[in-house]
Amino acid sequence: MARPRKISDDELVAACGHAIGRHGPGFTLAHVAAAAGVAVGTVAGRFGSKRNLLLAMMAAGAEGIAPLMRAAAAGRDPVEAITAAVLVTTEGVDDPATTSNHLGQLGVDLADPALRTGFAALRAGVREVLADLFAAADLPGAPPPDQAARIVAAMAHGALMDWALHPAGRVADLLRADVAALLGAWRVSPPS
Repeated sequence: MARPRKISDDELVAACGHAIGRHGPGFTLAHVAAAAGVAVGTVAGRFGSKRNLLLAMMAAGAEGIAPLMRAAAAGRDPVEAITAAVLVTTEGVDDPATTSNHLGQLGVDLADPALRTGFAALRAGVREVLADLFAAADLPGAPPPDQAARIVAAMAHGALMDWALHPAGRVADLLRADVAALLGAWRVSPPS
């Protein structure tokens, strides 16, 4: 009979995120184990390799982002819902060094076809939610919903990178102000 697990895969994936935030792309399974409070063998036995752990982390992110964004948007004015949803992408981002480490890992991930596909799925989930929200919003000056979603998703990703390089204030506050400026301009009908 197998021993019961003392830690879930989700908890190990979360520990991987903490290890990346602390150590960047040079993180090891030992760093993940330390963050999770378990033996290295537990992490290695569960995932087999750092790459498999990263694949699990990417899959969890891709599966989890849309529900989090939809929950943040629920019950809000459609235009406010867009801002609330996109701010989900900044949750847990409060330290420039941690953000830089995650961005460094992203650079490594993009070189791996499977990890790149996982990240593309995550970004597609962000754009899908935003496109649905744009379709419901009264923004006569906005481009079509899919294009508006791409613009705002790119703005959010760029804001994270810019903030990691030149941190000033909270990234969520900066993104909120940028999105508000853009949505404010899109509230106006374009000249005919």
